[in-house]
Amino acid sequence: MAFIPLQSKRVESRRESCLRAIATTAATISIEPPSPCRQDCLHHQMIFTNARLIFPDGIRDGLEVVVEEGKIAEIRERTLAHGRHEVIDLNGNYLAPGFIDLHVHGALGRDTMEASAEAFRSVCDFHASGGTTSLLLTTATAPLDEIVKVLQAVRDCRSAIRLIAGVHVEGPFISKAKPGAQRAEFIQDPSPAAVQQLLEQADVIKRVTIAPELHGALEAIEVFRARAISVSGGHSDAWDEDARAAFKRGMRSVTHTFNCMSTARRRGVNRVAGLLEFALSEPDISCELIADSHHVSPTLMKMLYRAKGPYGICLVTDATAGAGLPAGSQFALFGKDCIVENGVCLLADHSALAGSAVRMIDLVRIIVREVNISLNEAIVMATENPARAVAFETKGRLVVGGDADLIVLSPQIEVLRTFVAGGEVWSA
Repeated sequence: MAFIPLQSKRVESRRESCLRAIATTAATISIEPPSPCRQDCLHHQMIFTNARLIFPDGIRDGLEVVVEEGKIAEIRERTLAHGRHEVIDLNGNYLAPGFIDLHVHGALGRDTMEASAEAFRSVCDFHASGGTTSLLLTTATAPLDEIVKVLQAVRDCRSAIRLIAGVHVEGPFISKAKPGAQRAEFIQDPSPAAVQQLLEQADVIKRVTIAPELHGALEAIEVFRARAISVSGGHSDAWDEDARAAFKRGMRSVTHTFNCMSTARRRGVNRVAGLLEFALSEPDISCELIADSHHVSPTLMKMLYRAKGPYGICLVTDATAGAGLPAGSQFALFGKDCIVENGVCLLADHSALAGSAVRMIDLVRIIVREVNISLNEAIVMATENPARAVAFETKGRLVVGGDADLIVLSPQIEVLRTFVAGGEVWSA
């Protein structure tokens, strides 16, 4: 991509309850909480200078970013004339768009399914330390009433917890043949009544994982897409024709590629593609990738990169409540006992992986080193690609008019500072 020079320019009581809960959580969680975005951050004028800016097509020196009212107001050559703006000297470190994680169940022993502000805040605080500035809190397979409780809780608290960009509903519309760590007893087909129950909370839902082969799935995909909800195929035993039919109805992503999805197999005398091969072969399918070297080995990461290129992959953590906990820690995934071992989360009986224990910055660092791709390409996979997948038009890029969701990275690819709408929410 050629570089183009950029031009300067519901209830009130429940909400109050969320705010009080957030304040309490910040004082009690086991890691130091990030500094809150100041009350005037949207009116704050700042200049990020002396940085190496990361764009999709390369890294550039000699530029600075002007932020006004929570937006990128200008990207320009460095100057000594800064007026009344606060100047933030980044000492030659990298400046990149904030990461967007489309698949986050939890962290620090807390889980999205708790449907509480305290849990949401703990999860967001942990992931902000890894450079995430927007995330989709992700549900587990559960009774629909429990999922609706999560959606309602997110609606009440998302304005106060700025990392929350919505919800990814993963389950219950998945295959019993590919449940992974999900609870099989709550799996169901996407009946019109079940889909409608979720659509009553459509303003909060940004993404749905669905197995294309289920009865009613194709109709559900059309309905979700009509409500501007991203549909991702996953936890699926689909044949090639199932995946292709879902694509025609509006499925444009697959969930945690290589994990819990069908692959090529014999049907009669013919070998037929599964959801994996369909995703690899279709240019308009975006592939989630948990690049932690546990869910997907370096060789498989390289294969995915060769098939999809830098613009067809969305890095996701799929982090569960074990993320951020020490080895040997035990936790629950909506009633399933799990444990943290060797840097990954497992069901306690070791029968399946149970999500990752990483942050987005860990994935970026791993894929750069293990797949030998450029840092700017890895950043695209964690920013612009996920933003495009869920139509976040003002996020994921360093462009004039974009949200000032920014991260400062060291040469060692460690997060030093995290900003949301120009307000600092975490620093090393």
